[in-house]
Amino acid sequence: MDSNKIKEGVKLILEGIGEDVNREGLLGTPDRVARMYEEIFSGMNKTGKDDLLVTFSSESSGIVIERDITFYSMCEHHLMPFYGKATIAYIPDGKVVGLSKLARTVETFAKRPQIQEKMTEDIADAISKYLKPKGVLVYIEAEHMCMTMRGVKKPGSKTVTIATKGEMDKPENKDLFFNMMNGR
Repeated sequence: MDSNKIKEGVKLILEGIGEDVNREGLLGTPDRVARMYEEIFSGMNKTGKDDLLVTFSSESSGIVIERDITFYSMCEHHLMPFYGKATIAYIPDGKVVGLSKLARTVETFAKRPQIQEKMTEDIADAISKYLKPKGVLVYIEAEHMCMTMRGVKKPGSKTVTIATKGEMDKPENKDLFFNMMNGR
């Protein structure tokens, strides 16, 4: 990441909206934004591999669900945040991954500019590739600031995306997942 380019870009934006970049309150803004972008875009070029290769043997063949994993990401269309919760379900094939590793995988893929649909697929693909379960389902529900504070201005509206791979693509496993999510 090139923090000098980010700082220059922030200065140009501030000048473009008519601000004085030498005003006391804005003097450190380009540097603060550059540091913030290093954090919120820290998932660039990461694959999730490092987290998902730490596994444990398991005879379990039932669905494992890690739900309500909070994330924050950035819409690539407007560079505005979208945030919400991810749920991951998978059917082990002789091994399971530590539960925190699923949350770390979500975090890795959330930290980049993107659309929610791609993030959902990327998480499912990484889990399939590195954990190699019999099946995986990723369910994401998020609120997009580009819809709530600009444009159509519909606060509280949520976008839901689902990606399924392998045995989790079967209707009976999807039904079981949604029944488990609804507390049945």
